[in-house]
Amino acid sequence: MPEAILDEISHRRYNPLRGSWILVSPHRTKRPWQGQQEAASQTTLPQYDQSCYLCPGNERAQGDTNPDYTSTFVFVNDFSAVKEEQEDYRQSDDKSSLSSLLLKAESVTGKCYVVTFSPKHNLTLADLEPMEIVPVINTWTQLYTAHISPQSPLAHVAGPTTLPPSSQQASIPRSSAQYRYMQIFENKGAAMGCSNPHPHGQIWTVTGLPEEPAAELEQLIKHRREQGSNLLEDYAKLEIEKEERVVFKNDTFVAVCPWWAVWPFETMIIARQHKRALVDFDEGEKKDLAEVISDVTRRYDNLFETHFPYSMGLHQAPLEGKDAEIEASHFHIHFYPPLLRSATVRKFLVGYELMAEPQRDITPEQAAARLRNCGGTLYRNKVP
Repeated sequence: MPEAILDEISHRRYNPLRGSWILVSPHRTKRPWQGQQEAASQTTLPQYDQSCYLCPGNERAQGDTNPDYTSTFVFVNDFSAVKEEQEDYRQSDDKSSLSSLLLKAESVTGKCYVVTFSPKHNLTLADLEPMEIVPVINTWTQLYTAHISPQSPLAHVAGPTTLPPSSQQASIPRSSAQYRYMQIFENKGAAMGCSNPHPHGQIWTVTGLPEEPAAELEQLIKHRREQGSNLLEDYAKLEIEKEERVVFKNDTFVAVCPWWAVWPFETMIIARQHKRALVDFDEGEKKDLAEVISDVTRRYDNLFETHFPYSMGLHQAPLEGKDAEIEASHFHIHFYPPLLRSATVRKFLVGYELMAEPQRDITPEQAAARLRNCGGTLYRNKVP
């Protein structure tokens, strides 16, 4: 067990994956709450919604019609955050000017996709059985594979693929540009800004390396260089040995509430062995990934018996990069859920968190213990 005093005193914890710190204040769990409360999640959605732009056969915002898909469905986002084609921007060559020093900018191009997880409007990842999540993982893998640089070491292990992943995606052309990074993510619930409850995620593929994965990659490379091992492989082994923050594990993955977690019930799924990206997993390991995703999302919903909101994102090797960047990368998934005390009370990152450093109340050990007690049948499927 961690030192008992850490359950009682305010203290800081170091995040080796980001090279940053977080303030932990376990005594604050006793404070009364009279602040904002979220609306309880709707739980009576229909299996098909004729007004939903993601349901099979429906018309989307830009006028295209969805096929009558039966599994996953991929399309280019109708309102992409980045453009494939645009006018280039270059700053002045005058490196000595204050503008060049302080007012930096660079153009970014890319391609954004939407991936539906199921044709059924009223399901979430928590409702899906692991074998129903495998097609989602296969779709992620196909899209990632289709964007890997031919010069990347990953290109030698990635199976051949084309866009679209299936005949249902025939309207998606291949990208002509080589992008640097692909961010696969899901925003679940209105509390996390999701505007459509139909089960879906997004994929943004861009020319630059975004800040969060870039910061992690710097630490992963540093650890590999200085220790001769892989940071997250070492960390996964340590967490399994200690068992204090483990929520679930199988042969390939472990889900933990990280030692440095910011969000109250934050979890991270980590590959137990060094895996750089989705293309490194065989079929059995993909089934294990589906199992751990299913388990974590089901525990979340069971915790407060609600459709638990979160932002979830995959971090893996860049699509294009130096060999050292690719080889130091380690596949993992972050879940950042905002709920704190109940289905209606959330954590806010404000004040000290914005001006100084992140802060949390309950310890990761306490959060992990509560999530471990939330296994079993999904609460809304239990017989009264």
